[in-house]
Amino acid sequence: MPTSKVYGTPGPNNEKIGGVPIMHYFDFMSRGRGQAVRLLWEDAGIAYEDVRYTFDEYPSYKADKISALNPAATIPVVELDGRILTQSYAMLRHFSRLLDGVYDGKTEAEKYFTDQICDMVIDWRTLFVTAFLSPEKETAYPKHCSTTRANFLKAITQHFQGSDLAQRGPFVIGDTFTYADIVLYQICHDEELTRNGRKGLQDYPRLVEFVDAVEARPNVKAFLESERYLG
Repeated sequence: MPTSKVYGTPGPNNEKIGGVPIMHYFDFMSRGRGQAVRLLWEDAGIAYEDVRYTFDEYPSYKADKISALNPAATIPVVELDGRILTQSYAMLRHFSRLLDGVYDGKTEAEKYFTDQICDMVIDWRTLFVTAFLSPEKETAYPKHCSTTRANFLKAITQHFQGSDLAQRGPFVIGDTFTYADIVLYQICHDEELTRNGRKGLQDYPRLVEFVDAVEARPNVKAFLESERYLG
């Protein structure tokens, strides 16, 4: 049976988004696209219900419960105020708008750069997952780390260096924390780049600064130090 836990106490931001969201996702530790949505809720102080499926039990629920919620039969799926939300990046943008644009940038330039970095990470995550879940993972993933991952780290660093917004530091658009910061942090986390003293980012000091700043946000820090964080 899937596990279900409710975290937090509903507050003003729950009212803004329409209630207490229920997320259906894999029991995949604190990883994946669904985790990025959870991190936004954690940072915003939003109470939520977390329903997790093991990989073994998911196929039976996919054919019944999940298919009823989402015709594409993919997760994460979020139930909220009688609505069904799918596609994690669309959810992040949606919640950013509902929260008075706090996580979305203010000017069109800020919104564009936020979307641009997010879309780069989407491409990166797709290739990461392909390599990490490859039947030939022992060779495919190390190759990914030395080529594809390195290319994305370099490209994002160059985008930061070439952007007046990013140069204000430490986040994607300076001092403003956006959904793109959550997305970028999560791929760095899932690629094990936030661990071991940021060893995997030693050639990218701007990204070390970025990761440090994300983890220093009060609600994110509290989450990472809590039992809710599963590694």
